[in-house]
Amino acid sequence: MGDILILAINPGSTSTKMAVYEGEKCILTKTIRHSVDEISRYRKITDQFDFRKGLIIDVLVEEGINVDSIKHIIGRGGLTWPLESGVYLVNNLMLEHAREGVMGEHASNLGPLIADYIANQIPAARAYIADPVVTDELEPIARISGHPRFQRLSIFHALNQKAIARTHAKVTGRNYEDLNLIVTHLGGGISVGAHHNGRVIDVNNALNGEGPFSPERAGTLPVFQLIDLCFSGKFSKDQIQRMVVGEGGYVAYLGTNNALEVQQSAEKEDQKAAFIQDALGYQVAKLIGEMAVVLNGVVDAILLTGGLAFNKYLVHYIKNKVGFIAPVFTYPGEDELEALAMNALRVAKGEVQAKHYQGREPS
Repeated sequence: MGDILILAINPGSTSTKMAVYEGEKCILTKTIRHSVDEISRYRKITDQFDFRKGLIIDVLVEEGINVDSIKHIIGRGGLTWPLESGVYLVNNLMLEHAREGVMGEHASNLGPLIADYIANQIPAARAYIADPVVTDELEPIARISGHPRFQRLSIFHALNQKAIARTHAKVTGRNYEDLNLIVTHLGGGISVGAHHNGRVIDVNNALNGEGPFSPERAGTLPVFQLIDLCFSGKFSKDQIQRMVVGEGGYVAYLGTNNALEVQQSAEKEDQKAAFIQDALGYQVAKLIGEMAVVLNGVVDAILLTGGLAFNKYLVHYIKNKVGFIAPVFTYPGEDELEALAMNALRVAKGEVQAKHYQGREPS
């Protein structure tokens, strides 16, 4: 095998995805599914550490990968304290914050923990993360919420947004750091980021209920109606949180989080499905318009990515709304494993330097 062998690890809620890259070439990819029974044995997500890292090591052995030849292990970054975009060496503080879940409990918190463990078993191997969901490059003015008790937070699909932005820059022969882009991730959650000279200076908090609704998230809700619901005595805190994340959007309106089912129903002239699908596109387009204002109307391109970007009708709907702002380009799907591996490769080739995680609590 070549000199640069990379292991990428992406823990999800019901699966663990892994890949081995030899330079830019993927030589192994595997999705390990986890049943509800397997996951329910563990009280906290980080309690799944031994279970999941054992499965990854088993796959490497079964596939005949020479583990000692892997020198770069990169995991999906978790909900640590906010940090700037980039590749980070896993250190003790990051591991501590991932275990604690300082910004919340999520399967991605296992990413640095597993990467660090495997790296410690291999001579001269290093563990990294890259562009986690807590990537925060917001301008100070973008943090203002409207009340000093609340601050807008940057939690979004940073890994895919940054990867697609760099891909577009490469395809068009430009430098990412020289472009103004609006990147829209259309998936189970939806995030729309204003990328100015390589930094995401404004973006909706896609995890905690801000911005457009999505297949399973409610997005921004009418505040007074939400307050009334919270104090109605009819719902627990957990039930209301599930209305916002997990049981909002398509789930609440149509009873499914399967966007393909909604698309197919709309194509069969199911008027409710078609209307709600249009409403999703409408809200996405509105937020793209907001991000154009953030960039003072100077936008080189609007990029649509994520699983919903395979929906040609939805893409066309959004393009019709926002095409006057800038050219719209579509990069359907997402490959977080490839994005992770390419970030590690950039470090291995000396194109970028891995950063040191210090962590700063949101003020």
